Order: sequence, then C-alpha cells, then structure tokens
Amino acid sequence: MTWATDRLDEIKQPGFAPPAVVARLGLGVLDDWGPGWVRKTWSPDQEDLKLADGSVFGGYIAALADQVLAFAAMTVTPNEARYRTINLQVQFLKVARGHPLHIEGRVVDASSRLIAVEADFRRPDGQRIATACAQQILLPMAPGAPTAADTLRVL
Repeated sequence: MTWATDRLDEIKQPGFAPPAVVARLGLGVLDDWGPGWVRKTWSPDQEDLKLADGSVFGGYIAALADQVLAFAAMTVTPNEARYRTINLQVQFLKVARGHPLHIEGRVVDASSRLIAVEADFRRPDGQRIATACAQQILLPMAPGAPTAADTLRVL
C-alpha cells in the first residue's frame, strides 16, 4: 500500500466527506478501484450544471475527467512520488443530459516519470458519450515538504 492507495480506500468509504472544492463542484467521489482502474457513477443533479437545452456543460465533463484520471493514476503512484496532470484531452461523442454517467478510468502505461491514463463516460444504456486521456508526471517528494496526501486533499 502507498499513501495514494490508502487515500483511495479512504475516499470510497461510506460517509467520506470530500474536500470543499469537490463538494462545491458536485464531483462526487469514488465507487471502487483496483490496481490500474477506478470506477464511479455521477448524476447531474444540480440544475446550474446544465445549459439552456438541458445538456451538461462540457467543461464540467472535463473536470470530472481530470478527477477520474487522477484517481486512476493514484492506483499506481509510487509511495515516494506525487503527481500532477500535464496534459488533458476530452473528446465529446454524444450530448450528456440529466442521466447518470458511469465513468471508468484506467492506466494505459506507467514509467518512472509518466503515467498515461484514459477514461470512458457512458450513459446507463451503455452508450459512450465521451472519452478522455491524460498524462500525469511523477515528481519526487521534497524533504520537509507537505506529503502528497496533504497536498492532494482536493481529490
């Protein structure tokens, strides 16, 4: 176990209180995870997330993608490292509306410096509405600096 996988276990516990930014954005937390993958379901309950036609604002999908892809990277982040997103791409395939989204993230590749991750966003009928990919750069923990667990409380 590492600081990152311990944090993932904490996040998926019933009653987990997410950090203020996660609560404010209504991103929700994590349903489950395993080595190299994460899974969550998100429902667009807030009316202010929707555009005039009832579709979900695409930038919001991008925020969800960044969160899920970070969670996926955490499944393989070494204990002595922290990470940061250095590239994020989202491809919109269909319009997201008021239905729940099933989001799965997975690690595609990991080296000593980079973690490549990707995610799928699906409606309950299985129709894929978006895909996302990112790269996370691994950075060493600085001596005396806050731990990665401290600096990543926003997840």
